[in-house]
Amino acid sequence: MVIIMSFYQNAQKHFAKFLKRLFRVEVIGAHNEPETGGFIVASNHLSYFDVIILSAVFKRQIRYMAKKELFRVPLLGRLIRALGAFPVDRKGSAVSSLKMSIKLLEDGECVGMFLQGHRFYGRELESTRSEVKGGVAMTAYHAKVPIVPVCIDTANNKVRMFKPTRILIGEPVSYDSLGFEKGGAAEYERAALNIFDKIIAMKRRKIGECDNG
Repeated sequence: MVIIMSFYQNAQKHFAKFLKRLFRVEVIGAHNEPETGGFIVASNHLSYFDVIILSAVFKRQIRYMAKKELFRVPLLGRLIRALGAFPVDRKGSAVSSLKMSIKLLEDGECVGMFLQGHRFYGRELESTRSEVKGGVAMTAYHAKVPIVPVCIDTANNKVRMFKPTRILIGEPVSYDSLGFEKGGAAEYERAALNIFDKIIAMKRRKIGECDNG
């Protein structure tokens, strides 16, 4: 863990500013990132670049799930592991990955998850609401952590180098505000949709304090 953090901190220090310039990133609501404790970064998903852009924006390390096949690729496997990724078997059971996410959150780390489950390149945000999965809320329920809603906002909903990318970070939604009673699929889906609606509202307003540091 110490080696992973050291590698990540060095990468963050040297490459974050470069990545922000490469994707012309504007950050709104950076002050909403929790300084301590476990939390989930719940974002919409536009492209493969989303992970590295969010990692450049957030001060704390975001841990992500990655397809287990990627860990078998020479060099790439070592790199993504060093960056803090952990494997998920998309063709098998997701139980082990869920347990890993919960453990990381309980240990006070930050886990990144995409509400729609996969990428929607070029699709209007509102049109993907029906694709929202309950996994983010289920993870929050078991780990008892807040969720930070994040909107990746770009022209034509396409993330491209040298084109403006706006990252809107909303206020953390506390565990108690998620409306859980006994858990279960219906509650998870309702809570996830609530977070997604906050992301839609953030995109419509586009207000907040800008921080490009």
